[in-house]
Amino acid sequence: MPETSAGGAQLPARDLRADATAAAVPPARTALVTGASRGIGRSLAVGLARAGLDVGVLARDGDRLAEVAREIEGLGRRAVAVVADVTDAAAVDTAVADVEERLGPIDLLVNNAGRIDTEVPLWEADREEWWSVMETNVRGPFLLARAVVPGMLARGGGRVVNLNSGAGTRDSADATAYYASKTALFRIGGALHEAGFDRGLRAFELAPGVVVTDMTRSMRSHENRTEWTDVAEVVELAVMIARGGLDELSGRYLRAGTDTPASLRFQLGLGEPDDAVRRLRVADWPG
Repeated sequence: MPETSAGGAQLPARDLRADATAAAVPPARTALVTGASRGIGRSLAVGLARAGLDVGVLARDGDRLAEVAREIEGLGRRAVAVVADVTDAAAVDTAVADVEERLGPIDLLVNNAGRIDTEVPLWEADREEWWSVMETNVRGPFLLARAVVPGMLARGGGRVVNLNSGAGTRDSADATAYYASKTALFRIGGALHEAGFDRGLRAFELAPGVVVTDMTRSMRSHENRTEWTDVAEVVELAVMIARGGLDELSGRYLRAGTDTPASLRFQLGLGEPDDAVRRLRVADWPG
């Protein structure tokens, strides 16, 4: 987990003192969830609707998206299903405009869509697959944030949640595109926080632990796993973020299965954490 201190350079002490006096951002009312046709994305979309949000759902599988939208509407909330590839800039812009026209301003963006590459060393990786994973996992969140965040800032704020992973904090012998993309995602979230916090933007890196999904079931690294993260724990943290209950942790890494809303509030109650806590940094040499 990214709890190491900065290497060599003194980090600015500005963040948390500024955070404490920043204007409150209202709870989210309308969410857009990518990769929402199945797995964690579907659970997040339905869970946010159950918590009282209207939800736009985005993915490439229109039939499955329609099912999710019907489930959300069955909970008494409004839903819009938009079919789009997150790597297609024009399609993303059109999808965002469609959701906002039909549901109203998006004040919670959940970048959930993601892929993993074949579990082989880098020198054996397929060139096209490797770059395609980077496009989905990095270009996708970039395009979504670029389309959604200006409206949030114009209205005084909003929240962005990137579904990240502990993979982004460590090296791996294989699936190198996935690991590289999750490290890059930390930088996207950090950039949103640094540039947007004083204007009401809150950004979070949320790792879901290891939830049973089609992706995790296909991975060699999990083939003998017997303990899994309950997706309800991921939803619980996302709902708390949507309600504004974790805004002091903007720019930081949260992990379902380890963190709970109660444990995070307890930590905040102990006082301001160091700026490097739960942020991706390089540890310096001892001494």
